[in-house]
Amino acid sequence: MASAELRDELNCSICLSLYTDPVSLRCGHNFCRSCIVSVLDAQEAAGGYSCPDCRAEYPERPALEKNRKLRNIVERFSSTQPDMEETRIFCTYCTKSPKPAVRTCLQCETSMCEKHLAAHNKSVNHNLIEPTVSFKVQKCSTHNEILKYYCPKDATCICVSCCLAGDHKGHDVELLDVASDKKKEKLKQYLTDLNPQKTVIQTRVQNLQDRKKNIQEKASDKRKNISKIFMDIKKQLEMAEKKALSEVSRQEEKIVSQISRLIKKLEIQEDELSRKMRHVEEMCRVTDPIRLLQESDITVCSHGGDEDTGGDDEEVSSEEDLDEVLISLTLHRSMRDIVTNVTSELGVHVPDILLDVDTAHEYVKVSEDLKTVTYLEEKPERPESPGRFLVSTQVLSRCGLSSGRHYWEVKWNQIGVCGIGLSYPSIEREGEQSGIIYSDKSWCLGMYDGIYKVYNTSLRLALSVKPTCPTLGVFLDYEAGRLSFYELCDPIRHLHTFTTSFTEPLHVIFCVYKGASVTIRS
Repeated sequence: MASAELRDELNCSICLSLYTDPVSLRCGHNFCRSCIVSVLDAQEAAGGYSCPDCRAEYPERPALEKNRKLRNIVERFSSTQPDMEETRIFCTYCTKSPKPAVRTCLQCETSMCEKHLAAHNKSVNHNLIEPTVSFKVQKCSTHNEILKYYCPKDATCICVSCCLAGDHKGHDVELLDVASDKKKEKLKQYLTDLNPQKTVIQTRVQNLQDRKKNIQEKASDKRKNISKIFMDIKKQLEMAEKKALSEVSRQEEKIVSQISRLIKKLEIQEDELSRKMRHVEEMCRVTDPIRLLQESDITVCSHGGDEDTGGDDEEVSSEEDLDEVLISLTLHRSMRDIVTNVTSELGVHVPDILLDVDTAHEYVKVSEDLKTVTYLEEKPERPESPGRFLVSTQVLSRCGLSSGRHYWEVKWNQIGVCGIGLSYPSIEREGEQSGIIYSDKSWCLGMYDGIYKVYNTSLRLALSVKPTCPTLGVFLDYEAGRLSFYELCDPIRHLHTFTTSFTEPLHVIFCVYKGASVTIRS
């Protein structure tokens, strides 16, 4: 009774259900927010506002205040009345003050609270089930009788009439409880079968979460490492700046000092000349011939003095400009040292790759600096070599890489067909197996007709990205067995990574055809 009375106090007077997001008017009455908003919207059209409970009038649309305490009370009450809140089914007979139903009678098609259920049980012996308003699902659609049996043959619930005289006459049927128990057993077995699958999925999820955490930790460490590297670079750049500025200041001081000494020397000579000129002018004004002729200290500047002065001018003028080459070399050396330190920090070596002319196909030209390879339309005169490719227009590098992490860049002229990669030196020199497309001793990236392709005996794959930049980066981690190709556009794109176990030193290999040319960038 106490529960029912409390519920009456917690019902909205508009929807007669428990408050949902309760709000209060100034008069103190509470309503569901949506309910009172609908009422006020309707009143707005009539030109006035009033409380639905006490009829208190408001000249303007009243403000709605949240009633948090009432909301908390409703939530607590709802948590203690799960059946009522889940089903929202009330007693058919409690019309003035709705009370939650505890059972539903299939014969009477009514739902009852505890009070009316007690009276119902004393009068009749009907089928009572959990509160529901869906009576059709509990009765036969053909005979409108209560479903009591289950037909396994047709997989349907049936009534007595269906079993005795209907479509299921003569079928082996089971009581609903028996059939329900059997299905539960099957479901339990199915659940048992699903558990291993669930365990596998949970294991995979855990592995992925571990991997995610591992990646996040690696990324965090990498960010710290990169920040440290850039802090070091900043320090080294400051030192490089100081060195370059110091060199400029040194040259300036040296040249300015030489010029200052010469200026001082010339000023002394100028003073001496001025003194002599004044004396000569004074002698020129003497009218006494004897005195003038007997003057013994008259000295005229000789041409030798002029020549000495001119010599000093030439000596300074040849050194008066700053040595820009020396300054540039100072900067270049500092920048080179910075790059060397960075690659050392990253654990990456930049090899000096030179091509081996003796391995170049007769239609392949190697530049004098051994950095560029070009396809020739006409065969040049070239001495025989036992290591030359005889079928495929390819060339190998001189030295191999047998350990460590290495990075280098190449540039393609975007003409014809080009292939870049790495190969064992034992790759065949003739026959089909000598070509990077078919060899099991090479791992290469091919470029032609606007597409990228990767080649190895175990893999021939056209990549989903199209060439947009002629410059490519190649990264080798020999011990990890990883060979990666990158397109050096902005941003840099990863094209493909080969993963294997290398067993021989790896040499750079190029294949060019139909006017293609590739250059190793320093």
